[in-house]
This record gives sequence, C-alpha cells and structure tokens, in this order.
Amino acid sequence: MNRKSLLIAALSAAFLAACSSSDNNTPATTTPPVAAAPKNVIFFLGDGMGLTTMTAARIYAVGEDGELTMDTLPETAFVKTFSNDAQVTDSAPSMAAYMTGVKMNNEVISMSQNTNAIDPITDAAGNKLGNNCGTNNGTAATTLLELAKTAGLGTGVVSTARVTHATPAATYAHICHRDLENDIAAAAVPGGAGYNSALGTTGLDVLMGGGSQFFKPVKDGGKRADGRDLIAELKAKNYAYASNATEFSAIDGTKTDKLLGLFTSSHMSYDLDRDPAKEPSLADMTTKAMDVLSRNSKGYFLMVEGGRIDHALHETTAKKALQDTVAFDNAIKAAIAKAKLTDPTLANTLIVVTADHDHTLVLNGYAKRTGKTTAASAGVLGVVKNYVTGAADKDLDGAPYPIIGFGNGENRVQGSRTSQASLDESVTGASTYHQEAVIRMGAGGETHGGTDVFLGAIGKGAETFTGTIDNTKVFTLVKNAAGL
Repeated sequence: MNRKSLLIAALSAAFLAACSSSDNNTPATTTPPVAAAPKNVIFFLGDGMGLTTMTAARIYAVGEDGELTMDTLPETAFVKTFSNDAQVTDSAPSMAAYMTGVKMNNEVISMSQNTNAIDPITDAAGNKLGNNCGTNNGTAATTLLELAKTAGLGTGVVSTARVTHATPAATYAHICHRDLENDIAAAAVPGGAGYNSALGTTGLDVLMGGGSQFFKPVKDGGKRADGRDLIAELKAKNYAYASNATEFSAIDGTKTDKLLGLFTSSHMSYDLDRDPAKEPSLADMTTKAMDVLSRNSKGYFLMVEGGRIDHALHETTAKKALQDTVAFDNAIKAAIAKAKLTDPTLANTLIVVTADHDHTLVLNGYAKRTGKTTAASAGVLGVVKNYVTGAADKDLDGAPYPIIGFGNGENRVQGSRTSQASLDESVTGASTYHQEAVIRMGAGGETHGGTDVFLGAIGKGAETFTGTIDNTKVFTLVKNAAGL
C-alpha cells in the first residue's frame, strides 16, 4: 500500500470513530432498565391437616379417584414436625419453625430455642391478665414476613382462626406463650405500645380473620383491660376496615393499600356453619388480600391459614373438619388461578401448601368404596360396609363401626359396643356427630399426632422441596426462592 492509500485509510478510520462516539451536544442513546418482576410467595397452612385428613377430605369432596387442588401440586415432600421439647408439637413452635428456621419449645411464638413457655398471669376466673415471660427469657427469631417487609415487599396474614392465634401470630409477633393474645394483637399496631418494630414503620399491609375481642377494650365487649381500641388505632393508620361480609365486599382491593378485616369476636365459623352474608370465605379473603398486596411493585409475602380444620379435629366432628379442608383447598385453587393472570407460568410466584402437625384421625376397616359425600350418601362419613357383600361389617361385639375414627377423643363407648348395634350413616354422617375414639378424653380434648405431614409446592423454586425434610428446612427453601 502506498503513502496516499495509507493516509486515506487513516482518515477514514478517524471519521468512523468520530461518528460512533457522542459529543457534548449529542447525548448517547441508552436503553431504559427493565423493572424487575415482582416476587410473590403465598404460604398456605392447613392447621392440623394430616395425611389421613387430606385423604378423607378428598373422598368426601370428589370420591376416591378424584383430585383436590392440593393433589395436583407438582412438587411434594414430607415434613417432620417435632418441636424442641416434644415429640408431638403444638401449632406455635411448628408454624414458628416454618417462619424462622428455629426449633422452639411448645407454646412459644417465634423466639429463640432457649425460650421457656411461661403461662400468662390470670385472675380467679381464668382471664389472662398479662405477660409473665420474665426477663432474659430468649430473644426474637426473625420471621419470613419480617424479612419480606425489610426487602420492601407487601405482607399479609389471613386466617379463619383468630388472627392472634398461634399460627398467624408466629408470622408477626414474638412472645414466650401463645395465650398472650392481647400482646400479640398490640404487636400489629404500628407505633403503638408493644408494636413489633421489625415490621417497619408501616406494619402489615393485610390482616384478616377472627379475634376482634383482643383488639377491643373491655367496655366495648373486648378483652383489653388496658382500654385501648386497636381497631380505631389501625384505622387512624389508614387501614380500611371490614367487620362483616358486606363491608368486606364494598372494599376494592385494587385501590386499597392497607386492609384490616375482623369478622368475628373469636374464631370465624366452621365452613359448614358459615353465613355468607356475614363472613367471607377463605377463598374470598385470599384473593382480596392478593389484590391489595399486588399494588406493591416489588412483590409480596402472604400467609393463609385454614385454622378451623384443627378445631374440628379436636372436637372429633369429622364432617366439619373435612368441609373446612375443602374450603382451604378452594382458597388454594383460587389463589393459583389469580396468580396466573399476571404470572402465567408462576416464574416469579412460589405457592407452598403444608400443615403444622397431624391429628389422630384414622380410616377404619376394609370399607367398600363410597364415592363422595352427597345428600343421599354419607360417603366416607358412613359406617364400614363390606366391599364384597355391601353389608355393614361388625366388630367383636357384633356392632357396626364408623369408617372414620380417632386415636383419642371424647366419644368412647365404655365396655361392650353392643349398644351401637343400630349405628348407621344417618348418625355418623351428621354435622355434629363426634366420631368414636380408642382412648377417652375430655370434650374437645383429642390431641395432635406426631406423624409427618404433606408439603406441596408450585412455581418459583418449587423444585427444591423434595424428600423428607425438617420443618426448619422449609424456612430456608422459601427464603432462598424468594431471594430474602
């Protein structure tokens, strides 16, 4: 190449370089950053929903070969539920293990492992007057909901039990004994005495369920001897408030930043007894909570509890327990459908379904298939009928016996069961029938069981839930999937 050609090439390169760069008068073209997709977690907890209860609820609702929504979740595991000091856990440390990753003692709410459960101070009538936890009795254990709050996500708690009961309380409160429900309620009121400051300056975005008595002063029919009206305090913090289904329906969740719903003084009604004109369903509360929380562009953490499954099992009223399990499953179905409207593949949404512990419910005998329960057939709530002859099978005393029974409970026939010779499904299928138990307990005194429980998951990070895992491991898996 001659000198003239070299000069032309050099000038051309310089010109091209100048054209490709920006000067002070021409700003560089940049692509605006794409906003990160919101990361959502919905943690469903069926209180007391052991594997046998799940199986019985499936037969009750859709027959032996049917499927509940829980049955369709693609990833599954078994969860060990023992607490720090007991083979059989109560709800407080089991839910707290999910929320904090810490094994703690029975009756303790989201505290360190060395926390002792100390009964509240009570008066002669048994009313719980105050905190008796003492000093130097453990420290708070950070919950998933608090981590979500710190990350700027929306946070919500929904339950059919009192919102101050053990399971919901373990998401947002820290205390040595689950029965301190006045203190637990105070932990949810931003800026008030007893507020849990780990919830930031704004607190929970959604809190719905029963238990208004712990938010109201004694003079208004509540349980608060300190005279505080926590509902008024929360309304002053810009919470929309609903006390019944009509007020609930009138609230547009897509235009609401804070929502408080307290629909009953104590626990909400069993689904069998629920008046839709007075109390919303668990599915309705769940989807409205999702509306409110979806206003946060970063995402949200929502805990949903089917709390009354446990209470019906303690009563040994199986029909109530199975219906509440179905209502819980309906909430899961509604949540998945709603989440897929904005996240079709659930690439940024994790939904986990599990239980905190088992109960002693069993399925007896070699019963013929019953199909689902209908007005004409008690189904799984009936007596055991021989799968060959269809006649009622008999025990050693010559009496029929129910398909569903309990290891312990209040209805134990003392001595021979010959008095049960006329037992049939018109009796065992009733809403208020207490199924028979092997070991006699006081009314409502059926106990939890220690069997592992089911966990199902779908969506972001769901594939990490496999095998048999400890309940504390669930905390880590959810935390990692949500990036908390």
